[in-house]
Amino acid sequence: MISRPFWQKRIEQAWEEAPIVWLCGTRRCGKTTLVESLGSERILYVNCDLPIVEERVHDPQLFFHSCDKPVVVFDEIHQLRDPARLLKIGADLFPNLKILATGSSTLAASGKFRDTLTGRKRTVHLLPVTWDELSAFGVPLPQRLYHGGLPPALLAEMKKPSFYREWLDSFFARDIQRLFGFRDMNRFNALFEYLLRQSGGQFEVTRTAAAVGITRPTVESHLRALEITHAVTLVRPFHGSGQNELVKQPKIYAFDTGFVSFARGWDPLRQDDFGPLWEHLVLEHLQARFPDTPPRYWRDKAGREVDFVLALRRDEVDAIECKWNPSAFDPSALKIFRSWYPKGRNFLVSPSGEQAYNRRYGDLEIRICTPSEIQQ
Repeated sequence: MISRPFWQKRIEQAWEEAPIVWLCGTRRCGKTTLVESLGSERILYVNCDLPIVEERVHDPQLFFHSCDKPVVVFDEIHQLRDPARLLKIGADLFPNLKILATGSSTLAASGKFRDTLTGRKRTVHLLPVTWDELSAFGVPLPQRLYHGGLPPALLAEMKKPSFYREWLDSFFARDIQRLFGFRDMNRFNALFEYLLRQSGGQFEVTRTAAAVGITRPTVESHLRALEITHAVTLVRPFHGSGQNELVKQPKIYAFDTGFVSFARGWDPLRQDDFGPLWEHLVLEHLQARFPDTPPRYWRDKAGREVDFVLALRRDEVDAIECKWNPSAFDPSALKIFRSWYPKGRNFLVSPSGEQAYNRRYGDLEIRICTPSEIQQ
């Protein structure tokens, strides 16, 4: 079992604030393995996929009274008939007990969670293997970009298309269909695979509907399901000072580089493929390290763009540019951005193993570094 201490710490910190931790993340990202790494001596593990569990938790008070360990884990808790009631009783009547529940989506995605446990829970969104975890998994960066960050795929000797196809089918059957009631798998997967191929680009509903051959309302409902289950992320534009900025159109990113390269038929990867996939990995790093600050992007109507913007401090915004090869960086867009938003740090994020350093482009000072250098 490969330890993931960053996520273990996030769970422990969440328990300091609330009795329930909701651990969500896409299928096969390692939720169950992470739970098991918390230590068998302290956790009571309950696999809610098993039919017998429904009877076991039928009387929640009796169940929690019988717990002989300080942590109770309900894996895939949405399989139960009334999971919200179970969690609420555990949090309210057994304050010394720590509870962890796992699922692929937000609590609000399921009609079983009409009570979303406000004030009793904290959410930890587990991502595929991030930049900082590569050394622990013992894989090189190109393999992470090509195979993706789901541990079974990442650690495989060869990239097998059957894994990605099986995952898509299972995702629809076990997550999308059960949570949202969608019935047409072919229509849903056609949209999802289209978005995988468009990942990293701007998203427009009408154009997408025409390309896939489905209605606009269907695109909107399916996209919402993909967002809730963390299969895609909409990165919305940052704007405020300039009248020539884009203010509405988001960019769309898929949850994993392995699926992006699979959908695009990038087999094997070419040199030009690394840059777009690297941008995805940087986004995942920002999502992991700054969970309460959604990354934005900036673009003006002339097409000048800054990859990501983080508003971490009042009246300051950090600009983050992603380059596989930092020598190819053009600072012109960042200079325009800073003419409107002068306060904040500038990062040029590259996978280079060199020590971080600062460089000036005219009046612009930029920190050239790996994602690990981006701190609060």
